[in-house]
Amino acid sequence: MSVRPWRDIERRRSRKIRVGQGPNGVEVGGDAPITVQTMTNTLTTDAAATIAQVQACAEAGADVVRISCPDQESTAALKEIVRAVDVPIVADIHFHYKRAIEAAEAGAACLRINPGNIGDAKRVREVVQAAKDHGCAMRIGVNAGSLEKHLLDKYAEPCPEAMVESALEHAKILEDNDFFEFKISVKASDVFLTAAAYQGLADACDYPLHLGVTEAGGLRSGTIKSSIGLGMLLWSGIGDTLRVSLSADPVEEVKVGFDILKSMGLRHKGVNIISCPSCARQGFDVIKTVEALEKRLEHVKTPMSLSIIGCVVNGPGEALMTDVGFTGGGNGAGMVYLAGNQSHKLGNDQMIDHIVEQVEKKAEEIEAQMAAEKVVVQAAE
Repeated sequence: MSVRPWRDIERRRSRKIRVGQGPNGVEVGGDAPITVQTMTNTLTTDAAATIAQVQACAEAGADVVRISCPDQESTAALKEIVRAVDVPIVADIHFHYKRAIEAAEAGAACLRINPGNIGDAKRVREVVQAAKDHGCAMRIGVNAGSLEKHLLDKYAEPCPEAMVESALEHAKILEDNDFFEFKISVKASDVFLTAAAYQGLADACDYPLHLGVTEAGGLRSGTIKSSIGLGMLLWSGIGDTLRVSLSADPVEEVKVGFDILKSMGLRHKGVNIISCPSCARQGFDVIKTVEALEKRLEHVKTPMSLSIIGCVVNGPGEALMTDVGFTGGGNGAGMVYLAGNQSHKLGNDQMIDHIVEQVEKKAEEIEAQMAAEKVVVQAAE
């Protein structure tokens, strides 16, 4: 295999924090994998609906889920929610320091809060103490749309410098209270403002960074905007955790987040389908086939690749680099590739079921190999 330095991404080495205690906690920063987050859009007071949505997001692969806690009834429901789910929960807090304390007591793994917006120094100390007492991390969340008045007066408008200054001001409040278990975000709806702010913050501190283009839009437009903004940052090595903010089902945010990471080789989870856009040369209906396979293979969490190419122009070449492949041919049949090698011909009418079977079989082989390698490593230790 030739060296391809243009593909190498050297991640910014941040300090590492932990979000959540026990076996369900996740590490953020340092050499930990980039985590994918989302946020519920149910009423938090409707605990059953919120639990169901958190579980759906977890099934899709979410590492962390954020829940808004605007009132005391919500933090009361949070206690029930936290007990019922297996992923760390971030409590989204704005302005009310008591809600932060209640959320920490309810079992939140992390508090999303801006220390400078919750009151005087005494209140900040109380929140920090609650976080320490209950093993909570924090996220300082700076948004271009809600910058402090003194910064808007100073800079006249939201800009990267103002956002970085805001983040560092909030960070200093926590540092002065001897609290360092926090990550920072500096989000904007403008992708260039977002990227510039994160680049400035990455140079200014070593805290883990939570990436996001806020209020990105609907499923299609928001996915495109987020992919551009997050892609620029991730390629530069910036980012330890991310959320794709979409006006859509939170499960879709999780899927897009993982797709972004998979496309950049930063994290592999599930089947990465490589498929052509289709044209008059296709030997089968590529679009419908890929749609069907995406649904049929959602349950496969093992990292692996599958190529679905309509004709022999690019099909064989793509199949050389995937675990399982199918290339369209003629007379209603195509070629199945396994581990990059031609294996057998297959009729188009059998294609979907057979490919699902081959992918599941390959996933079992990969899992068995990974388990064996783990045993060898443990024995060596």
